[in-house]
This record gives sequence, C-alpha cells and structure tokens, in this order.
Amino acid sequence: MKIKEIYDTMVYGPAPEQANQANEFLDRHGRIFQLFIDGAWKAPASGIYFDSVNPSNKQPLAKIAEANEQDVNEAVEAAGKALPEWVAMGGHQRARYLYAIARQIQKHSRLFAVLESMDNGKPIRETRDIDIPLVARHFYHHAGWAQLMSTELKDFKEIGVIGQIIPWNFPLLMLSWKIAPALAMGNTVVLKPAEFTPLTALLFAEICTNVGLPNGVVNILTGAGATGAALVNHKDVQKIAFTGSTEVGKIIRRAVAGTGKKVSLELGGKSPFIVFEDADLDSVVEGVVDAIWFNQGQVCCAGSRLLVQESVAENLYAKLKVRMEQLKVGNPLDKCIDIGAIVDKVQVKTIDELVKQGVKEGNALWQPSWQCPADGYFYPPTLFTNVSPASTIAQEEIFGPVLVAMSFRTHKEAVALANNTRYGLACSLWTENINLALDIAPQIKAGTVWINCTNVFDAAAGFGGYRESGFGREGGKEGLYEYLKPKVEDAFSDTPVLAPIHPAKTPKQAENRLRDIDRTTKMYVGGKQARPDGGYSMLIKDRLGAYIGEVSEGNRKDIRNAVEAAHANGSWAAMTGHARAQVLYFIAENLAIRREEFANRLLLMTNQSKTDALEEVEKSIERIYTYAAYADKYDGAAHSTVQRNVTLAMPEAIGVLAIVCPDESPLLGFVSTVIPAIAMGNSVVVIPSETAPFSATDFYQILDTSDVPGGTVNIITGKKDELAAELAKHDNVDGIWYFGSKEGCKKIELLSTDNMKRSWVNYGKFRNWLDAGQGEGEVFLRQATQIKNIWIPYGA
Repeated sequence: MKIKEIYDTMVYGPAPEQANQANEFLDRHGRIFQLFIDGAWKAPASGIYFDSVNPSNKQPLAKIAEANEQDVNEAVEAAGKALPEWVAMGGHQRARYLYAIARQIQKHSRLFAVLESMDNGKPIRETRDIDIPLVARHFYHHAGWAQLMSTELKDFKEIGVIGQIIPWNFPLLMLSWKIAPALAMGNTVVLKPAEFTPLTALLFAEICTNVGLPNGVVNILTGAGATGAALVNHKDVQKIAFTGSTEVGKIIRRAVAGTGKKVSLELGGKSPFIVFEDADLDSVVEGVVDAIWFNQGQVCCAGSRLLVQESVAENLYAKLKVRMEQLKVGNPLDKCIDIGAIVDKVQVKTIDELVKQGVKEGNALWQPSWQCPADGYFYPPTLFTNVSPASTIAQEEIFGPVLVAMSFRTHKEAVALANNTRYGLACSLWTENINLALDIAPQIKAGTVWINCTNVFDAAAGFGGYRESGFGREGGKEGLYEYLKPKVEDAFSDTPVLAPIHPAKTPKQAENRLRDIDRTTKMYVGGKQARPDGGYSMLIKDRLGAYIGEVSEGNRKDIRNAVEAAHANGSWAAMTGHARAQVLYFIAENLAIRREEFANRLLLMTNQSKTDALEEVEKSIERIYTYAAYADKYDGAAHSTVQRNVTLAMPEAIGVLAIVCPDESPLLGFVSTVIPAIAMGNSVVVIPSETAPFSATDFYQILDTSDVPGGTVNIITGKKDELAAELAKHDNVDGIWYFGSKEGCKKIELLSTDNMKRSWVNYGKFRNWLDAGQGEGEVFLRQATQIKNIWIPYGA
C-alpha cells in the first residue's frame, strides 16, 4: 500500500507492545505463584492451584495458589506480629518506605502495565497512561500523609490489622487505593486480589521485598470467595475494606455486624451521564467513549446511563453511532486499539444476557457493523436508545460496554432521572453553562460529579458512593479516616457513665414533686405534638424505682409518620450554615432561660444532685453553642489534584438521619447527638432515652420557640430497641446512629444492610457525655455528612 493510499483510507495498522519482560517475570516463578506471607513465598496449605488466564486469547498465564483458612490465619498472625514495630517506627520512616515503593513502581512501570493488560484484558494505553501512573501517585501522596500524621492527625491512631479485598477491573490501582493509606496510617494489611487478576499484586509483593519493607507489613493471599470470607470472618482483623459488587458488599456487612470491625465498601453503580442542550456535542461524544467504553465498561462508576436533553438527543445519537463504528476492539497489547477483552467468559455471559433482556423489554439496540475477534472474550460497544427508566438495563449494573440512553425535557426531570437508581457512585454533567452545572451537581445523589469530563481520579480527592454504592471514601484526607480511629475511644467505658445518686433524694420526695408534672406527654412529629398511633403509654420511673410519669409508646406507624415528616421538610437543608447557626444559638438561648426547669426534670428522672443536674444543663447549652459555631465553619476543601481541575470536596448532609440516643445523660446525650446532625443540614427522627425521656419531650417546647422548621426534629418515645429496628429497616432513612447495647448494635448493623444505609454504633461501649473530648467534636460532624467531590476542568 502506498503512503497516499494510507492517508486516503486511514487503514488501521497494529502497533503491538512487547511482552518479553512480563513473560520473563512469569517464567522466573516457573509460572507457579505461591502466597506472600510474612515477607516470604509460601505454598498454600490446601495444595490447590488455579489458572490465571489471558482473556484476549484464553491462554493460561500462570498457576495461582489458593489460600484457605489456615493460610489466612498465618497471614493475619504475621500482620499482627509486624504491627507494633510498624507503628513504633513513626510516620517519617513509613513515609520513606512508601516513597521507595512509588519509585520502584515508576522504575518498573512498563512491566506492570504489560502484565496488567495480559491478565486483565484492558488496552495497554490505559494501563500505561492511566492505571500505573495513578498507582505511583497514590504511594507518593500517602507518603506525604505518613510524614504529616503526627501533626495533622494527632488525635487519631492506627486501627490495626486490615483485611482488604479488591476487584478485577483495576487490579493494581485498587491495590494502591487500599494499601497506601493503610500503611501510611500505621496499619498492617492482608490483601486478597481478585482470582481473575492476581499477577500485578504478586509483582507488587516482589517490590515490597526489594524496598526492604518489614516482614508481615504486607501479605498477599490469592484465592476465590472462600479465601475472602475467611479473611472477613477472622477475629483478629480490625477492619475490612472491600471494592466489588453490591451483593457481595451486603454479605460482608452482615458478616461483620456487631463485631466492632470497621468497614468501608465501594460497590456498584449505574452512573448518569447528563447532556444539556447547550453542550458541545463533539466533546460529549469523546466523553461518552471515556465514560462507558473505557476498560470495556467494566468500571463501577461507568457513565452507563446517557440522559440527553430532548432537543439534541437524535443529533447526539447519530454522532455516537458514527464514533462507535470507528472504535477498534482487539489485542490489549496493541497500542492502537480502543477496547480490549472482557475479563472472563462468565462476565461475557452476564453482559449478553442483560443485552438480550433489554431487547426483550422493547428497547432499541444498535451495535457497529463489524465483528469482534473470535479468539478471546470480546464484546462490541452497544447502544440502547428510547430506554424506559424502569427497564432492567436502566436499573441494573451491566458492567460491560453497554450504554442505555433516554431523554429529558427540563432540568428538574434530568435530576429526577439521574436519582432514579438505588446506586449513587458518580455522575457526569455536560453543559457550557457553569452556573447550571453547579446548580445541578449538589442535587445529584452521588459521591463524585464530573463537569465536562468523566472518569477522572487522583490520590488527593476522595472517591466513594451514596446509597447502595457503599460508604467510606478512598483518596484525599477524607480517605485517611477509614484507616484511623480516635485515640479517645480507648477511654470509653464498658458500663454507662452515670451521675451518682444523691443520698438526700428519696422515692417519696420524687413522688411529691410530681403534682405539677404533665403526665400526658406526646410525641413530636412535623413540628406538632402527636398522639401515639397505638394508643399506649409507658410508665417512667426514676433510678430508685419511684413513679415519675407516663410517656407515649410509639410504634411502626409513628416511625413512618416521622420519616415522612422529615422528608417533607426541605427548608432546613436549604438554609445556609449561617442561618442554621442563628437558629441553634436561639435554641441555646431558650434553654438557658429554662435551665432551672430542665435541671429539676433531670433531678427527678436520674436522682442526681441539683449541682450535677445544673452542670448537665450548662454542658448542653455549651454544646449547642459549639455546633452553632461549626454550622458555618465545617468547610470542604479545594483538593490539589494533578489535572487542570478545580476539585471541590463538599460536605453534604446525609439526608434523613435516625438517632437512637443514649439512656444515660438524658438531656446532654440528646443534645450531643441531635444538634450536630441538624447543624449539618440533616432532618432527624430521634428516639430519646427510654428510661429518662422527659428531657427530650420538654425540649420540643424549646424547638417550637426557636424558629426550627417543622420536620427538622421528630421525636418518637417508646421502647428503644423496637423503634430502632424499624428505623434501621426503613428504606427512606439514609443513616442511623445508635447508642445502646452490644446486642442492639449488631441488630442495627444487620437490619441496615438491605438498603446499605450508613450506621454509626457504639458496640456496647459508653461515652462520658460530660467530657467534651468524648461527647463532642468533628467526629460527630463527619458522621453527619458525606463528601461529594465536584471536578471542574479549567483552561483553554
């Protein structure tokens, strides 16, 4: 072919990457890989090995050891043994190790890139130019955090031994997201890579040896689901970090419920890609390519739902079809191809079944005219148009190169369609109007929003989801908290911290004081007093057994009414932090006016001295002031990412929070949990102290006189654990805090799993609410918010 003909036809010419060094690495191990435990390669106790297969040609690459429970025990023991030395060496020495790892990854970047493409099937251009540079970036970035830990995070400490389970779509990148922050913060790890793609993790183990990382700090266990289950269930693992499917995430959450293990879950997604009519459609087309055909669509945050403004929909579809016709599918080591191989035949089958389901449900299918190579696990880029929002392919994560498109007319409809999913991982907005973009971004229920870009990541910016996309963040300072615990937790008590009973106060004296107490206390829903649905009341007695009064006994219907009232209240969340602060100061002012009354109520319920009761009231007023001060000062950040972006980290309210208050310190416990939650813009459904509820029922009189919008605070009295269970099961409750028994904590975590609501429980440990170190602070604000990262590119 002549040069002129080449320019006329632009015929595709292959540009293969050499795999010599990757094959040498495999051959050096005899193409049989053992487990990496305590700094050494060890044969699996099971004696079982499985194949790692190149999905582009279906040829086996190596035999991989399958770890069993015995191997997990040995690895966790090694990590535990290494922990004291790793913590004691301090942040600077850990920073040096992380820096050395980053340098080694850079020095061997091509080897990592080629091996990743061979094992996973993704194009070499992606592993070479995106994955591996980001891996090095994560270790560099977290080397810096290791250095700064003693000053920037001085009130926190390491968690301990971390179990980490990563997926097959970004094998080495997910390893770096997990291992780098864990090591930086002084933890040791046992990591299980996905069974389909273990090779780069095993090469990483060699890197750890080469830099002299102390034995046992990093342990790599290969295997399938049983290996992961043994790691999750191990009693000496203090935290589980998991990236994978929502279904497996739920299994893990149920398994760790009530154990006290910290858990972070980065799960599935069905991310919207929203195109407004003023967008540059040619740029949109390339954005779609990056959103859904990057890594063959095997991306948890893939822009798999294309939402297009009706006026430009057909024009965009036509442009997309032209671009799809030009996409090249083939050998991942060919630098000229756009789409590589699907990871395994099981995933190809899943994709194909969902595509057939989409056709069966009446959606319009379009695929390019050309055929995929037949010698590997390939699937063509696929477009569905005129898709019903309720159809299977619009709701279920396909995890393949399949785009489903639907149109909208108004901005409000676009937001409704975008949020019409059980997931909430990411979103991409395309418009030339930055005001529109920044108006829409906060309305989308997603942890990341990209404006006129997509699938952009950096170690300085947190990544994670809302709803059934999981909870927790990876990357950025917000990601570090997943691998830390407050030092103050060591001071928590195994028994409730109660004010001493005042000897001069007798049951008879308490009874005599009841003559002026209202015994028809109601609940508080939507800004109004409400009678219980069931018509029942509960007797309340003081700590010496004397009758005090009666309180409404709430039930499931009362919970339903309270949740509906909380959702109906949109005005509180829409207020500025300054405006909320003014209301909180007003609450404190009104409580101060009635301090004697509230102290006397505490005296009656808890039998404490008048001095102690007045102290609890004063601490409550002070605590309200603290969170009023925070209301307009608990800021986000503009992350220093490496791309030309302004990356805004915005703390957003969780939504409707359920708060199950402690029984002890009935006024201060109520204030210390409810006020930080509403300070951040949440509406709350509160279950006050079961044994001493009158401080809370008196408090709604304070709310009524302090300009708090109806529905912001809803108070349901009754049997604490029964009501808490209803809140944990409720699909329209976005998060739940529970301060109670160890058994109650387990039940809350189990019941919260079905819709993956965030939970914060005390695992049967008790705070001293009078101690500001235990009873207030930013930890409450972090639990009351979730970080949304908004990426805004700039420059000509």
